[in-house]
Amino acid sequence: MYQHHKLNSSRLVLLLKQWAHAQGVQPRPDVAEQLSQWLSTVDAVALSRALHALESTDSPAIPHKQHPVDSRALQAAFQSTRAELVELVTVPPAPVKPGRQRADNTSPDQPDPQAAAEFAVHVARYLALHKQLDARVAALRLQLRQGLSVGPPGLRRLAALDAVLQQMLGAREQRLWASLPGHLERRMAQLRTAHEQHLKAAGRDDDPHRWSLPGGWLHAFERDLQALLLAELQVRLEPLAGLLEAAQNDAPCSTHSAPKTRKTPEPETGMIE
Repeated sequence: MYQHHKLNSSRLVLLLKQWAHAQGVQPRPDVAEQLSQWLSTVDAVALSRALHALESTDSPAIPHKQHPVDSRALQAAFQSTRAELVELVTVPPAPVKPGRQRADNTSPDQPDPQAAAEFAVHVARYLALHKQLDARVAALRLQLRQGLSVGPPGLRRLAALDAVLQQMLGAREQRLWASLPGHLERRMAQLRTAHEQHLKAAGRDDDPHRWSLPGGWLHAFERDLQALLLAELQVRLEPLAGLLEAAQNDAPCSTHSAPKTRKTPEPETGMIE
């Protein structure tokens, strides 16, 4: 029950559900139910074999040189990487400028609200940030596994199992990440439509230069894009947090206790309707 609650309470799941509700889209099946379909019978057999292989490597007949796990260093690496990635995705975007002088004499050196309203501009930035998240989190995950692999049998098995699961589920995860820009595009269209409907109902003229100001639909979309990236980061770090917690809980084998660190403050996330 606890895992079911955790899966359905993730920031990413809640955000996508709220967007879907605002767009009148029927929610997809339960997240835990979908995850249960990730492993086929063939995958289950492969996972069982991997688990047996891990157990055999820890046989008393096969000696291992065991070292204390430095959970303090692993904690520092986790917190540092997380803080850097939060900062990366929350940096305000540069103003969008037109590719050339437009018919209305908008200078190429000045921000262009019409250009900023094109989804292609935002998805390109999103995909670039997504790629950086992918690379940095993968490097940190490998670092944590290497830290655990020198420890006692339980932590070594956990590190090896994490590697097996990452390889087994990696392709499916990438397909899920690839679906997020579609959610983002629909969210942008929904915000712009709501903005236009509000203007029509109020009998007011539109002013593109106000789109990116607080209260504007494009400003709200920027906050939602940031919220999506922060939610994605949270999900990506969940397995790593599990590895770190295992290292910290193995007190007899850890010579360093994890320091108390102040949680990196996160900015206000996107406009949720």
